[in-house]
Amino acid sequence: MTFKALGIVEPILKSLEAEGYENPTPIQEKSIPILLRGKDLLACAQTGTGKTAAFAIPILHHLYNQRRDKRTERKIKALVVTPTRELAIQVAESFTVYGRFTKLRTAVIFGGVKQGPQTQALKRGVDVLVATPGRLLDLIDQGFISLRDIAYFVLDEADHMLDMGFIHTIRKIIKLLPKQRQSLFFSATMPPAIIKLSGKILGDPEEVVVKPEQKTAERVEQAVYFVHKRDKVKLLIHLLKTKEANSTLVFSRTKHGANKIVKLLKRANIPSEAIHGNKTQSARQKALGNFKSGETAVLVATDIAARGIDVEELALVVNYNLPNVPETYVHRIGRTGRASASGIALSFCDEEERAYLKSIQKLTGQRIPIIKDHPFPDDGTRDTAPPQQTQQPPKSGAPKRNKKRRYPPRRN
Repeated sequence: MTFKALGIVEPILKSLEAEGYENPTPIQEKSIPILLRGKDLLACAQTGTGKTAAFAIPILHHLYNQRRDKRTERKIKALVVTPTRELAIQVAESFTVYGRFTKLRTAVIFGGVKQGPQTQALKRGVDVLVATPGRLLDLIDQGFISLRDIAYFVLDEADHMLDMGFIHTIRKIIKLLPKQRQSLFFSATMPPAIIKLSGKILGDPEEVVVKPEQKTAERVEQAVYFVHKRDKVKLLIHLLKTKEANSTLVFSRTKHGANKIVKLLKRANIPSEAIHGNKTQSARQKALGNFKSGETAVLVATDIAARGIDVEELALVVNYNLPNVPETYVHRIGRTGRASASGIALSFCDEEERAYLKSIQKLTGQRIPIIKDHPFPDDGTRDTAPPQQTQQPPKSGAPKRNKKRRYPPRRN
């Protein structure tokens, strides 16, 4: 199967050829014909399978065919809502790349930056709008955006949207959309809450599920290290200095943890940068740009900030902390091994995270190989100080007074 065989218009085929794309991925091969027929779609596919192109290509195809009269005012015809700034930027870039020969205009709006440049782009006229929920509603309230002409609506990364608490915002947006529209619903997982939400968005949708039995990217080589919490940074430094990886994405559970990892890596003369919600948008974009260009070899990120990171030939993903939500693990390791590339995902697991590992293996249906031969092994026994002598309970009779402390309590 080729893109040409799918019946896509010539300008889009030309852009795909320029990018070196000839054959669609499974999610694209299954989804594009459905969307070209104008049907609603409920799609479940793992991260890194090419689902952005699966909805961008048919939307651009429809818009190109419909925009016959170039003298008419441009109105927003397609709306894509994504959970994070980084993902919104990535999706908008994909629309721009695939539509470069169509003369269709794409704009992206997100919070955390001044709205001036975004509103100016909207005033010049836009065919496709990619947005995060908060900034979208804000600009609608200010009168910069109208959704009354939307013909194509995409809710991307729906499961993550719910995880971030956007459900009420999404419901407000849906109420503003025309009833007559084509709706697309993409999610990496399909828990009950997602299915319920899709029922309110979609009419009579076709469903596409790509390899549900293989929930993690099949080209990703996975392994886990049992390591004490205090030794994790030592192990990370060891791996970064011994493994030949041009680009490494390290996942931290918290923003503070990400900053601390970067600080310790720099002490070990390993250039790295952090990307998380407390960073300004310009700082995040600069760090991401340095990582994509290869100027920075190690990027330390939190889960939300990492959504939308798409780096060609990302060699290594390291789970410095295992996530407590197993689906998050799937999203993380999907950053590497994308499309036809191969990749490696390594996880650090301390004793408190053993339960998380079991949940991940249950979800994926895979036993992640354990690497025992490393400098900082942890056999699972707690490394604690000898127990202090406990005070004996007083004998019968008058209660004894507690002795005063000789030293003030130690402060953390």
